Amino acid sequence: MNESGSSSADAVAFHCSRQTVRVDLKASVDLDASPERVRPLVATLERYPEWLSIVAKAQTLTGPADAWAIELRAKVGPLSRSKRLRMVRTVDDPLHLRFERIELDGRTHAEWTLDARLRPNGDQTELIMELHYGGGFGSGVVERLLASEIEESRRRLRALLDRDAAAS
Repeated sequence: MNESGSSSADAVAFHCSRQTVRVDLKASVDLDASPERVRPLVATLERYPEWLSIVAKAQTLTGPADAWAIELRAKVGPLSRSKRLRMVRTVDDPLHLRFERIELDGRTHAEWTLDARLRPNGDQTELIMELHYGGGFGSGVVERLLASEIEESRRRLRALLDRDAAAS
């Protein structure tokens, strides 16, 4: 927890080559809720558009794996880009979830991996999100947007937990 008592430091690493950008981003937030209350907000990608604005849509796909069709949208100034991904939950433990891009079209695609870890801490849960992206989407637009999106997503997550608590 940092001095404000609300969130940990963020780590963003950008690695650029001629055609690709590799992004490794780690962010965390302390939430006033148990892991059992936080987990439903991060365990299925359908909930992500509620608190992460870069995820415009998330639709459950039918099939043997837990998979979603994701549409990412980024707008910075006059520039706007969108990207569609097929994400599969590859780790589904009580305190750790992982989603990886696994497309079925036989082509090579940029790597996307999202890890969500829940760390109980008394009456709170620290949510640690790690994103790895290796590709050229948005020529740096998405990368800058992700860094600026973190604080707003923390606020939205807290508001969702408050709303869910009031409804129950």
